[in-house]
Amino acid sequence: MLRMSCSSSPLLPVLLFFLICILFFNRHALRDDSIFFDASSTSPRLVEFSSSPSPSPSPSPLPVRQNDVKHGNFFTASNTTTSNSTSTDVVHPIRMRSGAMEKSLARARAAIRRAVINKNYTSNRKQSFIPRGAIYRNAYAFHQSHIEMEKRLKIWTYREGDPPLVHSGPHASIYSLEGHFISEMETGENRFAARHPEEANVFFLPYSIVNVVRYVFKPATPRLHERPVQRFALDYARTVSNKHPFWNRSDGADHFMVSCHDWGLGLITQVVEDGIYVQGPQVSHGDHDYFRNFIRVLCNSNTSEGFIPKRDASMPEINLKDKRIGPPDQVTSPAKRTRLAFFAGGLHGPIRPSLLRHWKDRDEDVVVYEHMPSGVNYEEMMRTSRYCLCPSGYEVASPRVVEAIYEGCVPVIISESYALPFEDVLDWGKFTVEVPVERIPDLKEILQGISTRRYLTLHRRVLQAQKHFVINRPAKGFDVIHMVLHSVWLRRLNLRLSY
Repeated sequence: MLRMSCSSSPLLPVLLFFLICILFFNRHALRDDSIFFDASSTSPRLVEFSSSPSPSPSPSPLPVRQNDVKHGNFFTASNTTTSNSTSTDVVHPIRMRSGAMEKSLARARAAIRRAVINKNYTSNRKQSFIPRGAIYRNAYAFHQSHIEMEKRLKIWTYREGDPPLVHSGPHASIYSLEGHFISEMETGENRFAARHPEEANVFFLPYSIVNVVRYVFKPATPRLHERPVQRFALDYARTVSNKHPFWNRSDGADHFMVSCHDWGLGLITQVVEDGIYVQGPQVSHGDHDYFRNFIRVLCNSNTSEGFIPKRDASMPEINLKDKRIGPPDQVTSPAKRTRLAFFAGGLHGPIRPSLLRHWKDRDEDVVVYEHMPSGVNYEEMMRTSRYCLCPSGYEVASPRVVEAIYEGCVPVIISESYALPFEDVLDWGKFTVEVPVERIPDLKEILQGISTRRYLTLHRRVLQAQKHFVINRPAKGFDVIHMVLHSVWLRRLNLRLSY
């Protein structure tokens, strides 16, 4: 037997050194297991993990630097909880131990990875809902990610500003989700609210683009009328970045806003001259770099106009006509749906003219109206149709998608460049039908070609997806507000920041 001791052999220290090196590098090679988006796809999705270490996440880690903040016409914050923006800058000390937040997020990534490999979830709480089925890209990853979100996501909502431009939003109309989300973040019942900003891993800018447009917008010279809205968004971001250290330490990468107004997409597109006017549905590219990392959660998620799925998040457009919220009414069974397809809507945008030209008043099975006839009920038409046509109008988003889901009518998506809501986790192809714009003349043939068995499967999955499009106040697990938060959570999870 070969015996070795520290005194008798010089090999032992060398072997111990190599053993320590192996353990050290193995540990650090595997600690960044993460959730990431598939770079080969035009839209983000959860990738099924293998047992090997993950490649670098996308978006890639952002450099942390201090901005040379350009002082402009700052948004004046009259809130008594903060100092005025024109006074000496107030910088809150960062009390959290350096790297502690990233270590917590690394544990979340590892838990999600294990859930995918083991096809199970880990939680010390009883789960009231367990996502399963084909409508999810990876149900195990989504479920564990939601568990980790409830455990670790902490949001600081900035206090600067006053209603109605900030801390308030619409609760009825097609912009309702914007207002309800802002209100949910402000309420004391928000389980994700950070007690102090140093505890937060995500920061929310609670201004309402809808209200800014309503109260600030004034028509001016053509194509320059968005300047006041743009100036407001830029001034608000500059205000919080000068008064607090949180924007500057991440270049805004862990900050987000929500908007269902068309102009919300303008936050980051093409900048012209003084850095305020932007082309496109206008609002946020104040400086060339100021908003480049900023997360925009938008209803108008048009990838051809600057929406970037790996950074931005899409949320659904929900039309609350009477502020009534809650689960949808009982849906009509497939046997009572006697009509093949239905649409009613105005003639605007590049897609609807083709739809109305080919199908308006031309077919009893594919019923298309520009205006609803007297005595015909819109919701009842949806309830008695198997498929509901959802063409884009001026903007890609349409409240008809959620209306169809509410009524148990299989949505037929007719759009271009539309990043659908919650595509990170929902596989829209499993519960909707997508028809290319050029195939509009073949609509009836396409829908009739879907077998009864396939239709019944689509209908069942639409009902399964309903849960994720319902507004609850206060918000509940897996409802639409939690789904929006989960989209933000995923984008934060894919970042590597230094705190």
